[in-house]
Amino acid sequence: MAVSPINNVSRYVQILVVIAIVFVVNVISDFVYTDFDLTDDKRFTLSQSTKELIASADDNITIRVLLDGEFPAGFKRLQTSVKDMLSKFRSINSKIVFEFDDPNAGPAHVVERNRKQLIEDNIIPVNLSYSDGSQFVQKPVFPFAIMTYKGKKHIINLLEEQKPGDNEEEILNNSIALLEFKFANVFQMMLSQKMKNILITQGYGELDEAQLFRLESELRKFHKVGLVSLDSLIRLDSTIDLVIVPSPKKPYSLQNQFKLDQYIMDGGKVIWLIDKFETSLDSINKYQFYVPSENENGLDEMLFKYGVRVMPDLVMDLESSQIPQVIGMAGNQPQTRLFPWPYHLAVASNNNHPIVKNIDRVNLYFPSTIDTLKTNTDIKKTILLKSSKYSRAQLAPVRLTFEILKTAPDPSKFNAGHRPLAVLLEGPFESFFKNRLTPDFQAVLEQLNVTFKEESKPTKQLIVSDADFAKNLVNHASGITEDIGYNKWERRFYKGNKDFILNAVEYMLNGEQVLEARSKEIKLRLLDGVKTRSERTKWQLINVGLPIVLLLIFGIIYQFIRRKKYAS
Repeated sequence: MAVSPINNVSRYVQILVVIAIVFVVNVISDFVYTDFDLTDDKRFTLSQSTKELIASADDNITIRVLLDGEFPAGFKRLQTSVKDMLSKFRSINSKIVFEFDDPNAGPAHVVERNRKQLIEDNIIPVNLSYSDGSQFVQKPVFPFAIMTYKGKKHIINLLEEQKPGDNEEEILNNSIALLEFKFANVFQMMLSQKMKNILITQGYGELDEAQLFRLESELRKFHKVGLVSLDSLIRLDSTIDLVIVPSPKKPYSLQNQFKLDQYIMDGGKVIWLIDKFETSLDSINKYQFYVPSENENGLDEMLFKYGVRVMPDLVMDLESSQIPQVIGMAGNQPQTRLFPWPYHLAVASNNNHPIVKNIDRVNLYFPSTIDTLKTNTDIKKTILLKSSKYSRAQLAPVRLTFEILKTAPDPSKFNAGHRPLAVLLEGPFESFFKNRLTPDFQAVLEQLNVTFKEESKPTKQLIVSDADFAKNLVNHASGITEDIGYNKWERRFYKGNKDFILNAVEYMLNGEQVLEARSKEIKLRLLDGVKTRSERTKWQLINVGLPIVLLLIFGIIYQFIRRKKYAS
């Protein structure tokens, strides 16, 4: 049997062609980034709004990621996800330049200098402990990215905060899920000409500065925030992008009602956090029972005009969080146990609206029913949060007592169905003061050169029948505050509380496009540990042995065909 020289030449040519194709593909891949997302949850696909935002950058954007180096599997996944995300960004806009840096690399004095500089920029390391297979390793890790654009610099925390009881894998999974939102949010802030202005009202018994510290801190990352008394302002003008009214308990004056009304008529946006009653668990403990008084804030008629009514009731729900109760004594020490408290609702949203899509449960405290009403203008009403089907409402006056915890609740009595607890209103609103201005009031407006508006252009209002869900607990002795959503009785965080209020603010500020990225859900598919250990050998043989067997079969078939073809 002999092989023709021509066939040999042909075979060499084929090999050279294959090598040339591989070389060209690798060269092209250095300049063109592409991928195919075959996942069910589209975890590797950027939202259209993010693509448009990135493409709009007209100057160089430099991103320095402090995640270079060797990490355990979980952090390696975060590192790879960041790199893939930034590669997608660069494929859309070539002005985006990124690099990965290891603050722990280099001589000791250089590492010390780098760490000190990072800490001065409020980049605090996370102490990572893991085994590399031969030894136990402890080292500080900086899961941050530093973005620079037109002289502006912003720090992005790539790792979600781990709270007591949180699973590390879930934290990493949530961190990866939020990467697009975090980068897109910073892009939006840097590309905008100015930061948005948010005013939080004070002076009428609202939540105070200490209780709003965490919310204000979160908002200040991207916006300008001020806690201001309406009495100190002549009017609310268009420079204010959003007003938050956090649980007023005293009656608003007619002048301040007018300021808020005309602000809305000018297209202003308002988030109303309304506590219908002054409730207190401490009062129940002290007096054995408690009849909460209604907060007379003077806003009922205004909200009625805009299309909603916060009902004088308290919603009870079998899907609730828990409070402790003393069940006995052990010596001189009281023994406590947690009981579901139906007035503290754990609300799960099934709405696909950007504000509430994919968020965790929201823990609401003594909320009331929100009734939606017909209006003279075309208002779109969206119920964002509602109680479960196992709920009911108690009309005022309500007698609150812990006696109800002594017997198991009867589900047949919790049959009033879903009760609206948070409602979004969108559209043109009619003024509360239409046909109500007295001649004297009209004369004052003319002196101030203020034009009264009877109807607004399309705008938004959000009404939530609870404010405590958005506040932070304060230790007045130490001054330490807990994060939004911390339940001190269950000692756990309801992440939905923080997500809901921050999403609401972003939506009201026309950030609904960025919220598309925030609401993306990445499912965590964990392996069955027991099954993995029991079938370890089988899958090792399949992963290692099967490719070799297939290669041998292919080689045998190839040689058989080749000999048959070239046999003389």
